[in-house]
Amino acid sequence: MVKTELNSLNASKTAQGSLGGKDIYSIILRNGQMEVELLNIGCAIMAIRVPDKAGTIKNVVAGLDNIADYAQNPWYFGCVVGRYANRISNGRFELDGKTVQLSLNEGSGHLHGGRDGFHKKVWDIIALTDNNDEAGVTLEYFSCDGEEGYPGNLRVRVSYTLNTKNQFTIHYLAETDKATPVSLTNHSYFNLTGFEHPTVTGHILEINAREYTEKNEWNLPSGKRLPVADTPLDFSAAKPIGRDISCFEQDVWFDHNYILPVIAGQKMVFAAQLSEPAWGRVLRVFTNAPGMQLYTANLWDGSIGAAGKRYVKHGAVALETQAFPDSPNHPAFPDTIVRPGKPYRSTTMYVFETTETICRPEGAKENKP
Repeated sequence: MVKTELNSLNASKTAQGSLGGKDIYSIILRNGQMEVELLNIGCAIMAIRVPDKAGTIKNVVAGLDNIADYAQNPWYFGCVVGRYANRISNGRFELDGKTVQLSLNEGSGHLHGGRDGFHKKVWDIIALTDNNDEAGVTLEYFSCDGEEGYPGNLRVRVSYTLNTKNQFTIHYLAETDKATPVSLTNHSYFNLTGFEHPTVTGHILEINAREYTEKNEWNLPSGKRLPVADTPLDFSAAKPIGRDISCFEQDVWFDHNYILPVIAGQKMVFAAQLSEPAWGRVLRVFTNAPGMQLYTANLWDGSIGAAGKRYVKHGAVALETQAFPDSPNHPAFPDTIVRPGKPYRSTTMYVFETTETICRPEGAKENKP
């Protein structure tokens, strides 16, 4: 594990102008070895700068050069998406005997919270944390009843914290005054070479899942849980992301929800490990979310980029911890309806290293199948 200086934890914010009458800030969390740069537009992670095995520090997440561009951010770089991550079929579901119709922003479907989801909102900065244990920031957004069609006034808080063990944690909290579906995730894309290599074909990936949710041609779940064994989707043993691409009928690669061994109410479990052999960076993901979307930037075409790097097809990989897609239309899936007096809570931790030693957060379970 990379050593950190115990007294180097720091959280700071810098004014970046305004948008729609609201103040825009960038926030930096540091621990002496790595730093995370955030933005209150979309509650976005703009950069995660970590060392490789030689000590060279690079940003390992996709971002945008211009802060103003995060107000649109059609690729969802680094942002929090909601109220509901991923897709809801026809933007419609039944809730307590009534039909709820959401906005449609992907053909006849609803994706990542709608046309103007949480990724486009300016979040309020509630607190900065700066002590000997961690550096952090808490941001809040109030989603009004009827926004994008969702029922209920929903107050959402997201806390980002960085500690001395290079553990970067996201805590989600949401409270409502009416029943409403909630599934929040962060949509960061990772390239552990710092985009020095244009694709992630050589990244080694392990996912702690035996099953995934089957999907149709519209990327919507059929309701079936299928085994990953003997399919290109099997990452239960670590392998290069690009190893089995020839098994796909079309060159679309991965855009699938994996079923994690999470039991409702329990602590975080190991979800995935991503590593890059040449540069030596390692990312481990722990969560208490029931699913994780694996997405390999299938639609990037080189038309966008940052810091002089163009983002090409399969240039990064997203590991989006989440509820299952379209859960409100599948009673057999884990329940995603949040009700008054019963807050939504979810936690995901990213652990960055340059060694092969597994760093498991205290209380987290390996829970490998």
